[in-house]
Amino acid sequence: MPHTYVLLGVLYLVQGFPYGLQSGLLPVLLRTKGLSLSHIGLTRVLYLPWLLKVLWSPLIDRQWSRRTWLLLSTGGLSLCCLLCSMLPPGADFSLLAWLLLLMHVLSSLQDVVVDAVAVAALTQEQVGLGNSLQVVAYKLGSVIAGGGALTVLELLGWRQVFLLLTLGYLLGALCALSSTAILRPQQPKVHKQPSEGATLGDLAVKVFRVPGTSWAAAFVLIYKLGEQGSLSMVPLLLLDHGVSPAKLGFWNGIVSLGLSIAGSALGGALLSRGRSLLTVLRAVLSLRLLCLMLQTFLLSVLSGSSPGSTQIMGDSSTLNDLVLLTVVAQHFLAGVVTTVTFSLMMYCTQQAEHHVQAAHYSLLSSAEVLGKVFFGAVSGIVVDCLGVSVSFCLFIALSCAPLLHLHKPPLFLR
Repeated sequence: MPHTYVLLGVLYLVQGFPYGLQSGLLPVLLRTKGLSLSHIGLTRVLYLPWLLKVLWSPLIDRQWSRRTWLLLSTGGLSLCCLLCSMLPPGADFSLLAWLLLLMHVLSSLQDVVVDAVAVAALTQEQVGLGNSLQVVAYKLGSVIAGGGALTVLELLGWRQVFLLLTLGYLLGALCALSSTAILRPQQPKVHKQPSEGATLGDLAVKVFRVPGTSWAAAFVLIYKLGEQGSLSMVPLLLLDHGVSPAKLGFWNGIVSLGLSIAGSALGGALLSRGRSLLTVLRAVLSLRLLCLMLQTFLLSVLSGSSPGSTQIMGDSSTLNDLVLLTVVAQHFLAGVVTTVTFSLMMYCTQQAEHHVQAAHYSLLSSAEVLGKVFFGAVSGIVVDCLGVSVSFCLFIALSCAPLLHLHKPPLFLR
Protein backbone atom coordinates (compact mmCIF):
# COMPACT_ATOMS: atom_id res chain seq x y z
CA MET A 1 0.00 0.00 0.00
CA PRO A 2 2.82 2.57 0.66
CA HIS A 3 4.02 2.00 -2.92
CA THR A 4 0.48 2.73 -4.15
CA TYR A 5 0.45 6.02 -2.23
CA VAL A 6 3.82 6.99 -3.74
CA LEU A 7 2.60 6.26 -7.27
CA LEU A 8 -0.66 8.16 -6.77
CA GLY A 9 1.16 11.07 -5.13
CA VAL A 10 3.70 11.53 -7.94
CA LEU A 11 1.10 11.21 -10.71
CA TYR A 12 -1.34 13.63 -9.05
CA LEU A 13 1.58 16.01 -8.48
CA VAL A 14 2.45 16.28 -12.18
CA GLN A 15 -1.26 16.55 -13.07
CA GLY A 16 -1.25 19.88 -11.24
CA PHE A 17 1.34 21.42 -13.58
CA PRO A 18 -1.05 22.51 -16.40
CA TYR A 19 -3.51 23.99 -13.90
CA GLY A 20 -0.73 25.91 -12.15
CA LEU A 21 0.61 27.27 -15.44
CA GLN A 22 -2.79 28.51 -16.50
CA SER A 23 -4.21 29.73 -13.20
CA GLY A 24 -1.06 31.09 -11.54
CA LEU A 25 1.42 32.08 -14.24
CA LEU A 26 -0.53 32.89 -17.40
CA PRO A 27 -3.17 35.38 -16.07
CA VAL A 28 -0.57 37.61 -14.41
CA LEU A 29 1.66 37.62 -17.50
CA LEU A 30 -1.31 38.47 -19.75
CA ARG A 31 -2.55 41.22 -17.41
CA THR A 32 0.88 42.86 -17.37
CA LYS A 33 0.62 42.97 -21.18
CA GLY A 34 -2.67 44.90 -20.94
CA LEU A 35 -5.30 42.22 -21.67
CA SER A 36 -8.79 42.82 -20.26
CA LEU A 37 -10.32 40.73 -17.47
CA SER A 38 -12.84 39.35 -19.99
CA HIS A 39 -10.14 38.10 -22.35
CA ILE A 40 -8.06 36.61 -19.54
CA GLY A 41 -11.12 34.84 -18.15
CA LEU A 42 -11.90 33.34 -21.54
CA THR A 43 -8.51 31.58 -21.59
CA ARG A 44 -10.11 29.12 -19.18
CA VAL A 45 -11.82 27.44 -22.12
CA LEU A 46 -8.46 25.65 -22.43
CA TYR A 47 -9.69 23.52 -19.50
CA LEU A 48 -12.49 22.08 -21.66
CA PRO A 49 -10.60 18.84 -22.51
CA TRP A 50 -11.24 17.81 -18.90
CA LEU A 51 -14.90 17.43 -19.87
CA LEU A 52 -13.81 14.63 -22.22
CA LYS A 53 -12.98 12.38 -19.25
CA VAL A 54 -16.35 10.66 -19.66
CA LEU A 55 -15.32 9.67 -23.20
CA TRP A 56 -11.81 8.59 -22.21
CA SER A 57 -12.92 5.99 -19.64
CA PRO A 58 -14.58 3.47 -22.06
CA LEU A 59 -11.58 3.79 -24.39
CA ILE A 60 -9.12 3.16 -21.56
CA ASP A 61 -11.16 0.18 -20.34
CA ARG A 62 -11.06 -1.48 -23.77
CA GLN A 63 -7.61 -0.62 -25.13
CA TRP A 64 -4.18 -1.44 -23.70
CA SER A 65 -3.19 -1.45 -20.03
CA ARG A 66 -3.29 1.35 -17.47
CA ARG A 67 0.50 1.33 -17.45
CA THR A 68 0.61 1.90 -21.22
CA TRP A 69 -1.85 4.81 -21.00
CA LEU A 70 0.18 6.38 -18.20
CA LEU A 71 3.42 6.12 -20.15
CA LEU A 72 1.82 7.60 -23.29
CA SER A 73 0.19 10.52 -21.48
CA THR A 74 3.14 11.33 -19.22
CA GLY A 75 5.60 11.08 -22.13
CA GLY A 76 3.42 13.39 -24.21
CA LEU A 77 3.24 15.92 -21.37
CA SER A 78 7.02 15.94 -20.97
CA LEU A 79 7.35 16.59 -24.72
CA CYS A 80 4.88 19.52 -24.49
CA CYS A 81 6.92 21.11 -21.68
CA LEU A 82 10.09 20.62 -23.70
CA LEU A 83 8.48 22.44 -26.66
CA CYS A 84 7.31 25.24 -24.33
CA SER A 85 10.91 25.70 -23.17
CA MET A 86 11.91 26.37 -26.79
CA LEU A 87 9.43 29.23 -27.22
CA PRO A 88 11.03 32.69 -27.07
CA PRO A 89 9.70 34.94 -24.23
CA GLY A 90 7.95 37.26 -26.69
CA ALA A 91 6.40 34.48 -28.79
CA ASP A 92 2.83 34.66 -30.07
CA PHE A 93 0.43 33.60 -27.30
CA SER A 94 -1.44 31.28 -29.69
CA LEU A 95 1.55 28.89 -29.80
CA LEU A 96 1.59 28.59 -26.02
CA ALA A 97 -2.22 28.24 -25.96
CA TRP A 98 -2.14 25.27 -28.36
CA LEU A 99 0.52 23.54 -26.29
CA LEU A 100 -1.46 24.18 -23.08
CA LEU A 101 -4.58 22.76 -24.74
CA LEU A 102 -2.69 19.59 -25.68
CA MET A 103 -1.34 19.36 -22.13
CA HIS A 104 -4.88 19.52 -20.74
CA VAL A 105 -5.99 16.75 -23.15
CA LEU A 106 -3.14 14.47 -22.07
CA SER A 107 -3.52 15.36 -18.39
CA SER A 108 -7.27 14.61 -18.43
CA LEU A 109 -6.56 11.23 -20.03
CA GLN A 110 -3.93 10.51 -17.39
CA ASP A 111 -6.36 11.53 -14.64
CA VAL A 112 -8.91 8.89 -15.71
CA VAL A 113 -6.27 6.16 -15.39
CA VAL A 114 -5.02 7.37 -12.00
CA ASP A 115 -8.58 7.71 -10.66
CA ALA A 116 -9.33 4.14 -11.79
CA VAL A 117 -6.23 2.92 -9.94
CA ALA A 118 -7.28 4.84 -6.79
CA VAL A 119 -10.90 3.59 -6.82
CA ALA A 120 -9.74 -0.02 -7.26
CA ALA A 121 -6.84 0.09 -4.79
CA LEU A 122 -8.26 2.08 -1.85
CA THR A 123 -10.63 0.61 0.71
CA GLN A 124 -13.44 2.73 2.19
CA GLU A 125 -11.29 3.35 5.29
CA GLN A 126 -8.46 4.62 3.07
CA VAL A 127 -10.60 6.92 0.93
CA GLY A 128 -10.14 9.96 3.21
CA LEU A 129 -6.35 9.62 3.25
CA GLY A 130 -6.25 8.77 -0.47
CA ASN A 131 -8.29 11.81 -1.46
CA SER A 132 -6.26 14.01 0.86
CA LEU A 133 -3.14 12.76 -0.93
CA GLN A 134 -4.80 13.40 -4.30
CA VAL A 135 -5.72 17.00 -3.55
CA VAL A 136 -2.47 17.79 -1.68
CA ALA A 137 -0.26 16.41 -4.47
CA TYR A 138 -2.30 18.09 -7.22
CA LYS A 139 -2.16 21.45 -5.49
CA LEU A 140 1.53 21.08 -4.75
CA GLY A 141 2.03 20.56 -8.48
CA SER A 142 -0.01 23.67 -9.22
CA VAL A 143 2.07 25.64 -6.69
CA ILE A 144 5.28 24.55 -8.42
CA ALA A 145 4.08 25.41 -11.93
CA GLY A 146 2.05 28.50 -10.93
CA GLY A 147 3.19 30.70 -8.06
CA GLY A 148 6.57 28.99 -7.86
CA ALA A 149 7.30 29.50 -11.56
CA LEU A 150 6.07 33.11 -11.40
CA THR A 151 8.30 33.84 -8.41
CA VAL A 152 11.50 32.43 -9.95
CA LEU A 153 10.77 33.34 -13.59
CA GLU A 154 13.00 36.43 -13.57
CA LEU A 155 15.77 34.56 -11.76
CA LEU A 156 15.87 31.33 -13.82
CA GLY A 157 14.27 32.37 -17.10
CA TRP A 158 11.51 30.84 -19.22
CA ARG A 159 13.57 27.98 -20.67
CA GLN A 160 14.90 26.67 -17.35
CA VAL A 161 11.45 26.75 -15.70
CA PHE A 162 9.93 24.53 -18.39
CA LEU A 163 12.93 22.20 -18.45
CA LEU A 164 12.38 21.60 -14.72
CA LEU A 165 8.71 20.79 -15.39
CA THR A 166 9.84 18.37 -18.12
CA LEU A 167 11.96 16.54 -15.53
CA GLY A 168 8.90 16.31 -13.27
CA TYR A 169 6.93 14.50 -15.97
CA LEU A 170 9.85 12.15 -16.64
CA LEU A 171 9.79 11.27 -12.92
CA GLY A 172 6.11 10.38 -13.29
CA ALA A 173 6.91 8.14 -16.25
CA LEU A 174 9.60 6.34 -14.22
CA CYS A 175 7.11 5.71 -11.40
CA ALA A 176 4.64 4.22 -13.89
CA LEU A 177 7.38 1.96 -15.29
CA SER A 178 8.23 0.64 -11.82
CA SER A 179 4.61 0.00 -10.75
CA THR A 180 3.61 -2.90 -13.00
CA ALA A 181 1.82 -4.90 -10.29
CA ILE A 182 -0.38 -2.03 -9.12
CA LEU A 183 -1.37 -0.98 -12.64
CA ARG A 184 -2.22 -4.48 -13.91
CA PRO A 185 -6.00 -5.14 -13.93
CA GLN A 186 -6.79 -7.98 -11.52
CA GLN A 187 -9.52 -9.58 -13.61
CA PRO A 188 -9.25 -8.30 -17.16
CA LYS A 189 -11.86 -10.59 -18.65
CA VAL A 190 -14.50 -9.83 -16.07
CA HIS A 191 -13.61 -6.15 -16.24
CA LYS A 192 -13.90 -5.80 -20.00
CA GLN A 193 -16.67 -8.18 -20.86
CA PRO A 194 -19.70 -6.12 -19.73
CA SER A 195 -18.61 -3.07 -21.70
CA GLU A 196 -17.43 -4.81 -24.89
CA GLY A 197 -20.70 -4.33 -26.76
CA ALA A 198 -22.11 -1.54 -24.66
CA THR A 199 -22.81 1.84 -26.21
CA LEU A 200 -22.23 5.16 -24.49
CA GLY A 201 -25.99 5.36 -23.95
CA ASP A 202 -26.03 2.01 -22.13
CA LEU A 203 -23.09 3.10 -20.02
CA ALA A 204 -24.81 6.39 -19.14
CA VAL A 205 -27.95 4.53 -18.02
CA LYS A 206 -25.89 2.27 -15.74
CA VAL A 207 -24.01 5.25 -14.33
CA PHE A 208 -27.15 7.22 -13.45
CA ARG A 209 -28.76 4.15 -11.87
CA VAL A 210 -26.18 4.34 -9.08
CA PRO A 211 -27.99 5.79 -6.02
CA GLY A 212 -27.25 9.46 -5.37
CA THR A 213 -25.50 10.09 -8.70
CA SER A 214 -27.77 12.93 -9.87
CA TRP A 215 -27.56 14.64 -6.46
CA ALA A 216 -23.76 14.31 -6.35
CA ALA A 217 -23.37 15.56 -9.95
CA ALA A 218 -25.49 18.63 -9.17
CA PHE A 219 -23.51 19.35 -6.00
CA VAL A 220 -20.06 19.15 -7.63
CA LEU A 221 -21.36 21.32 -10.49
CA ILE A 222 -22.27 24.21 -8.16
CA TYR A 223 -20.08 23.92 -5.06
CA LYS A 224 -17.18 26.05 -6.41
CA LEU A 225 -18.99 28.63 -8.56
CA GLY A 226 -18.71 31.57 -6.17
CA GLU A 227 -15.23 30.55 -5.03
CA GLN A 228 -13.94 30.31 -8.60
CA GLY A 229 -15.36 33.70 -9.53
CA SER A 230 -13.65 35.30 -6.56
CA LEU A 231 -10.28 33.56 -6.74
CA SER A 232 -10.06 34.12 -10.50
CA MET A 233 -10.57 37.87 -10.26
CA VAL A 234 -9.02 39.02 -6.96
CA PRO A 235 -5.34 38.58 -8.00
CA LEU A 236 -5.96 40.56 -11.21
CA LEU A 237 -7.81 43.31 -9.32
CA LEU A 238 -4.91 43.54 -6.85
CA LEU A 239 -2.49 43.76 -9.78
CA ASP A 240 -4.49 46.77 -11.02
CA HIS A 241 -4.14 48.35 -7.56
CA GLY A 242 -0.35 48.21 -7.58
CA VAL A 243 0.52 44.80 -6.13
CA SER A 244 3.60 43.46 -7.94
CA PRO A 245 3.53 40.17 -9.89
CA ALA A 246 6.28 38.77 -7.63
CA LYS A 247 4.24 39.56 -4.50
CA LEU A 248 1.15 37.98 -6.05
CA GLY A 249 3.18 34.94 -7.05
CA PHE A 250 4.39 34.54 -3.48
CA TRP A 251 1.13 35.15 -1.56
CA ASN A 252 -1.47 33.95 -4.05
CA GLY A 253 0.75 31.20 -5.43
CA ILE A 254 3.09 29.78 -2.82
CA VAL A 255 1.56 30.81 0.54
CA SER A 256 -2.10 30.44 -0.47
CA LEU A 257 -1.70 27.11 -2.17
CA GLY A 258 0.58 25.93 0.61
CA LEU A 259 -2.26 26.60 3.05
CA SER A 260 -4.66 25.00 0.59
CA ILE A 261 -2.54 21.86 0.86
CA ALA A 262 -2.74 22.13 4.66
CA GLY A 263 -6.51 22.45 4.36
CA SER A 264 -6.66 19.37 2.16
CA ALA A 265 -4.61 17.41 4.70
CA LEU A 266 -6.95 18.60 7.47
CA GLY A 267 -10.01 17.49 5.49
CA GLY A 268 -8.55 14.02 4.99
CA ALA A 269 -7.57 13.78 8.66
CA LEU A 270 -11.07 14.75 9.84
CA LEU A 271 -12.68 12.07 7.67
CA SER A 272 -10.10 9.45 8.65
CA ARG A 273 -10.96 10.06 12.31
CA GLY A 274 -14.61 9.32 11.72
CA ARG A 275 -16.01 12.85 11.50
CA SER A 276 -19.30 13.07 9.60
CA LEU A 277 -18.72 14.17 6.00
CA LEU A 278 -21.92 16.22 6.01
CA THR A 279 -21.05 17.98 9.27
CA VAL A 280 -17.56 18.91 8.06
CA LEU A 281 -18.87 20.07 4.68
CA ARG A 282 -21.60 22.29 6.17
CA ALA A 283 -19.18 23.91 8.63
CA VAL A 284 -16.48 24.67 6.07
CA LEU A 285 -18.91 25.94 3.42
CA SER A 286 -20.36 28.34 6.02
CA LEU A 287 -16.89 29.64 6.93
CA ARG A 288 -16.06 30.05 3.24
CA LEU A 289 -19.21 32.15 2.78
CA LEU A 290 -18.27 34.44 5.68
CA CYS A 291 -14.76 34.88 4.27
CA LEU A 292 -16.15 35.84 0.85
CA MET A 293 -18.48 38.40 2.46
CA LEU A 294 -15.53 40.03 4.24
CA GLN A 295 -13.52 40.03 1.02
CA THR A 296 -16.39 41.67 -0.87
CA PHE A 297 -16.55 44.47 1.71
CA LEU A 298 -12.79 45.09 1.51
CA LEU A 299 -12.86 45.16 -2.30
CA SER A 300 -15.75 47.62 -2.31
CA VAL A 301 -13.69 49.92 -0.07
CA LEU A 302 -10.60 49.44 -2.22
CA SER A 303 -12.47 50.24 -5.43
CA GLY A 304 -13.93 53.42 -3.88
CA SER A 305 -17.51 52.19 -3.57
CA SER A 306 -17.65 53.20 0.10
CA PRO A 307 -16.61 56.87 0.41
CA GLY A 308 -14.79 57.69 3.62
CA SER A 309 -14.21 54.03 4.51
CA THR A 310 -10.55 54.25 3.57
CA GLN A 311 -10.04 56.62 6.52
CA ILE A 312 -11.18 53.81 8.83
CA MET A 313 -9.49 50.87 7.08
CA GLY A 314 -6.21 52.59 6.18
CA ASP A 315 -4.44 53.33 2.91
CA SER A 316 -4.64 51.23 -0.25
CA SER A 317 -1.48 49.28 0.64
CA THR A 318 -3.05 48.12 3.91
CA LEU A 319 -6.27 47.24 2.11
CA ASN A 320 -4.33 45.25 -0.48
CA ASP A 321 -2.70 43.25 2.31
CA LEU A 322 -6.06 42.62 4.01
CA VAL A 323 -7.55 41.37 0.74
CA LEU A 324 -4.54 39.09 0.29
CA LEU A 325 -5.20 37.66 3.76
CA THR A 326 -8.77 36.81 2.76
CA VAL A 327 -7.41 35.09 -0.35
CA VAL A 328 -5.06 33.03 1.83
CA ALA A 329 -7.99 32.06 4.09
CA GLN A 330 -10.12 31.18 1.06
CA HIS A 331 -7.46 28.84 -0.27
CA PHE A 332 -7.18 27.08 3.10
CA LEU A 333 -10.94 26.54 3.29
CA ALA A 334 -11.05 25.54 -0.38
CA GLY A 335 -8.52 22.80 0.40
CA VAL A 336 -10.77 21.32 3.08
CA VAL A 337 -13.87 21.60 0.87
CA THR A 338 -12.19 19.97 -2.12
CA THR A 339 -10.87 16.95 -0.20
CA VAL A 340 -14.22 16.33 1.48
CA THR A 341 -16.08 16.72 -1.83
CA PHE A 342 -13.74 14.31 -3.64
CA SER A 343 -14.36 11.81 -0.83
CA LEU A 344 -18.09 12.30 -1.38
CA MET A 345 -17.58 11.52 -5.07
CA MET A 346 -15.60 8.38 -4.31
CA TYR A 347 -18.17 7.13 -1.78
CA CYS A 348 -20.81 7.52 -4.47
CA THR A 349 -18.67 5.76 -7.11
CA GLN A 350 -17.89 2.80 -4.83
CA GLN A 351 -21.59 1.90 -4.94
CA ALA A 352 -21.34 1.33 -8.72
CA GLU A 353 -20.59 -1.99 -10.41
CA HIS A 354 -16.88 -2.51 -10.96
CA HIS A 355 -17.00 -2.22 -14.76
CA VAL A 356 -18.68 1.23 -14.68
CA GLN A 357 -16.72 2.77 -11.80
CA ALA A 358 -14.23 4.54 -14.08
CA ALA A 359 -17.05 6.05 -16.16
CA HIS A 360 -19.03 6.98 -13.03
CA TYR A 361 -16.14 8.79 -11.36
CA SER A 362 -15.25 10.46 -14.65
CA LEU A 363 -18.82 11.79 -14.93
CA LEU A 364 -18.63 13.36 -11.47
CA SER A 365 -15.14 14.74 -12.18
CA SER A 366 -16.34 16.23 -15.47
CA ALA A 367 -19.29 17.90 -13.74
CA GLU A 368 -16.88 19.35 -11.17
CA VAL A 369 -14.62 20.71 -13.91
CA LEU A 370 -17.57 22.07 -15.92
CA GLY A 371 -18.72 24.22 -13.01
CA LYS A 372 -15.23 25.62 -12.43
CA VAL A 373 -14.38 26.15 -16.10
CA PHE A 374 -17.67 27.76 -17.10
CA PHE A 375 -17.82 30.30 -14.31
CA GLY A 376 -14.07 30.89 -14.30
CA ALA A 377 -14.31 31.72 -18.01
CA VAL A 378 -17.20 34.18 -17.68
CA SER A 379 -16.19 35.76 -14.35
CA GLY A 380 -14.04 38.36 -16.12
CA ILE A 381 -16.97 39.33 -18.35
CA VAL A 382 -19.23 39.55 -15.28
CA VAL A 383 -16.82 41.90 -13.46
CA ASP A 384 -16.26 44.04 -16.57
CA CYS A 385 -20.03 44.39 -17.12
CA LEU A 386 -21.40 44.62 -13.56
CA GLY A 387 -18.50 46.10 -11.63
CA VAL A 388 -16.63 44.69 -8.66
CA SER A 389 -19.23 45.13 -5.89
CA VAL A 390 -22.23 43.73 -7.78
CA SER A 391 -20.18 40.85 -9.19
CA PHE A 392 -18.93 39.79 -5.78
CA CYS A 393 -22.45 39.97 -4.35
CA LEU A 394 -23.37 37.50 -7.11
CA PHE A 395 -20.45 35.29 -6.04
CA ILE A 396 -21.83 35.35 -2.48
CA ALA A 397 -25.27 34.25 -3.70
CA LEU A 398 -23.70 31.39 -5.68
CA SER A 399 -21.77 30.30 -2.59
CA CYS A 400 -25.08 29.86 -0.74
CA ALA A 401 -26.33 27.32 -3.32
CA PRO A 402 -24.24 24.29 -2.15
CA LEU A 403 -25.29 24.89 1.46
CA LEU A 404 -28.95 24.77 0.41
CA HIS A 405 -28.27 21.62 -1.65
CA LEU A 406 -26.98 19.82 1.47
CA HIS A 407 -30.40 20.01 3.14
CA LYS A 408 -31.52 16.87 1.26
CA PRO A 409 -28.50 14.54 1.12
CA PRO A 410 -28.70 11.06 -0.49
CA LEU A 411 -28.80 7.86 1.58
CA PHE A 412 -25.09 7.05 1.16
CA LEU A 413 -24.22 10.22 3.14
CA ARG A 414 -26.68 9.72 6.01
